Amino acid sequence: MNKFSFTLVLVAFATIFSVSAQNKKVKKETSKPNIIYILADDLGIGDVSCYGSDNNKTPIIDQLAKGGIRFTHGYTAPLCGPSRAMILTGRYAFRTGAVNQDMVAQIKPENEVLIPSVLKPEGYATAMVGKWSQFGLTPKDFGFDDYITFQGSGDYWATEKKKSENYIENGINKKLDTLTYMPDLMHKHLVDFITLNKDKPFFLYYSMVHVHALIQRTPDSKPGSDLYEDNTAYMDKLVGKLLSTLDDLKLRENTLIVFMGDNGTASQYAGRSTIRGKALSGKKGTMLECGSLVPTIANWPGVIEAGKVNDLLIDSSDILPTFADLAGAKLPTKNIIDGRSFLPQLLGKKGNPREWIFIELGNKWYVREAKWKLNREGELFDMSNAPFEEKLVTDIKSDKEASQAHDRLQKVLQELSPEKGILDNAGGSGRHASNVDKKKGKTGE
Repeated sequence: MNKFSFTLVLVAFATIFSVSAQNKKVKKETSKPNIIYILADDLGIGDVSCYGSDNNKTPIIDQLAKGGIRFTHGYTAPLCGPSRAMILTGRYAFRTGAVNQDMVAQIKPENEVLIPSVLKPEGYATAMVGKWSQFGLTPKDFGFDDYITFQGSGDYWATEKKKSENYIENGINKKLDTLTYMPDLMHKHLVDFITLNKDKPFFLYYSMVHVHALIQRTPDSKPGSDLYEDNTAYMDKLVGKLLSTLDDLKLRENTLIVFMGDNGTASQYAGRSTIRGKALSGKKGTMLECGSLVPTIANWPGVIEAGKVNDLLIDSSDILPTFADLAGAKLPTKNIIDGRSFLPQLLGKKGNPREWIFIELGNKWYVREAKWKLNREGELFDMSNAPFEEKLVTDIKSDKEASQAHDRLQKVLQELSPEKGILDNAGGSGRHASNVDKKKGKTGE
């Protein structure tokens, strides 16, 4: 081979190498990450050990937090239906009408755009697995390609609860046999979905059965064991099995996982959900701090820096714009989106953080800063010792800092004007219209 021919060979190899490298770079830059949103039912911060739970151990969720970011100020509506509506629409309840459990069912796809419909134009396969009960119609009507749901809440065994015998899988009504554990059935479906869509970007909304009452035995329960602790542990185990599936399919490093609770701990278990021996202020269905303050964890190996604890204010209307931001998707333009993307904070950047969050249930609401909280009644609370204490400020005018906070938060409420939006039509508590006490005209708890 002469010198000229040798040079041509070198140039050819260099060109091939360059094109190959460029192709790899383009593939890396254009590939979209998978998104998995895990929503545990009735799981408050006092139920998760990385938040300091005294009575529950959640080692898998703890590892998610250790490998990513644990947020200390993540909030959502304090009841499951309004919470899910806020999450999936990115909008506050006075705009969507999801101010109580029953009114969530009045949301229609022609009026509201949910997360799957935002992501699908960017090539995402979408699935909904688990609890859907407050919404009307089906997940498919709102943009999910694939779904499996059960009736009601807290469905575990067909032998324990009559309506647990039924579930719906992609439009087909099926019966649960007496040997199958509903959470395991849900898990199997999501594994099938992930496996089928492993070569394309996907969005999985995993709305877990656990730990909604009625609390029942798990497949791992032993005679005489603490069933609430068992259920929390099994929920944690299912999260671990999901992570193992992602590892087996080599998808873990291209998948953002966000884990949250849908509201605070349920009333009958709130007393045991202590942190460092202290009772928490509030529980599911209340407008106190831990009705809405929930575990909020984000994990994405190699992208989100591990071991971070972040006090960023998040309310769950932020989920939709964050996922849209990550996918490069356009936000809906037909309605006001109340949420704000916290993707920059996930990536270690400053971004445009919230200065306040807004929480609403029934005909009650409040706006909350890091230190202060103002409710509809005009009551200002010092939240310095939250989540254990909310101190009512009795003389706002004599405290300059409190007075300034009151004015700031009052201005926010005036701009939002929730009283001019859609209000609760069933007594004002946010619960079911069927619970209204006909004699007193009030909604029961």
